[in-house]
Amino acid sequence: MGEIYELHPLLLEDVVNTAQRPKLEEFDNCQFIAMKMLHYNEKEEMVQAEQLSIVIGQDFVVTFQERPGDVFEPVRERIRKYKGRIRSVGNDYLAYALIDTVIDNYIYLIEHIGVKIEDLEEKILENPKPEILQQINTFKQEISFLGKVIRPVRELVSRLARTESDLLHRKTMPFIKDLYDLITHSTETIDTYREILSDYLNIYHTGLSNRINEVMKVLTIFAAIFIPLTFIAGIYGTNFDYIPELGFRYAYFIMWGVIVIVAIIMLLYFKRKKWF
Repeated sequence: MGEIYELHPLLLEDVVNTAQRPKLEEFDNCQFIAMKMLHYNEKEEMVQAEQLSIVIGQDFVVTFQERPGDVFEPVRERIRKYKGRIRSVGNDYLAYALIDTVIDNYIYLIEHIGVKIEDLEEKILENPKPEILQQINTFKQEISFLGKVIRPVRELVSRLARTESDLLHRKTMPFIKDLYDLITHSTETIDTYREILSDYLNIYHTGLSNRINEVMKVLTIFAAIFIPLTFIAGIYGTNFDYIPELGFRYAYFIMWGVIVIVAIIMLLYFKRKKWF
């Protein structure tokens, strides 16, 4: 491919180096664009990325992908059915259409994950279980990965919109500038969902703390009730020979009556103070 299209050796090196950061490079006879194309693996429920390299020449557009499968079927459909202007304008518009499709797929993936993130709110409020915390952390990782992939594309599109290369016609520039709005919307949405996940994390920990506080409050109430009861039982469980009450016929029942009355009085007092 390098020989056929007279591609620079550094360009070919960038194509095979799939760890490239999204970037735009200009050569004498072409422009080189490297960016990430994303796919959502439904089976593993995670976003996967592969490098997409686009070479824009005077009368050609060449793309390189890491593996079969892509998001370009809408573009192919427009070409097959002569839809829109894609067959009647230059190859620079085709390159724009490819980049636009990749960015549209970014937005789709963000919204797809966003729906799942928003569904977590009700679960967190109802029952903050450890499984929810794991889901929050998983989504935080996904959103962080999307931000890492998509943010550099904004810089790439900005440079592409400002380029003075003859390979990009003036009529195509408004479309390329529109890409900047789309990618900016994507990054802002990512930031929004990152903040939402941080809020969810705070809500989870707050809910968990409230549940622990409720449990501790109940345990404290029972402990407070049993302290005086234990005191009463401790007095009459001593080994002194002379305890006057032990001589009463109904002393045992009187002690139980005192214990029950004290417990009831304390419960009513706690209730009146709205401690439970």
